[in-house]
Amino acid sequence: MASCKKEVIVDPGLPNETIEVVIKPSAWVASSNRTTLTATIPFPELDDVTFNNDAVIVSLYPDNNVPEYRAMPFVYGGETYTHTVRRGAIIIDIQTTGDQTLIPQIPTRDLGLRVTFVTSKLR
Repeated sequence: MASCKKEVIVDPGLPNETIEVVIKPSAWVASSNRTTLTATIPFPELDDVTFNNDAVIVSLYPDNNVPEYRAMPFVYGGETYTHTVRRGAIIIDIQTTGDQTLIPQIPTRDLGLRVTFVTSKLR
């Protein structure tokens, strides 16, 4: 009979990091055809090393009445929330789902953004 032993190795030299920021309503910009809202959030932590090596998990707190972060992408209230990670910035887009005649609404409240960097070593 064979046995196996599960071993968990934790490398204290590679710490993960979570950063929370607030997206103000004034940060949202509508596209020329008004089908997309975009907020560009500066993230100097996304330097070349972090961008090339680490995983970036982006979550949003879409409703202050519901205490939960939602990992992107997701659909909430008939709108699709997506993100793009670039060196130095994270870009959040809101689009309406399905019907292209609908226009996404600029959030009227602050939205919480949580970004977690999962430190890794690229092979």
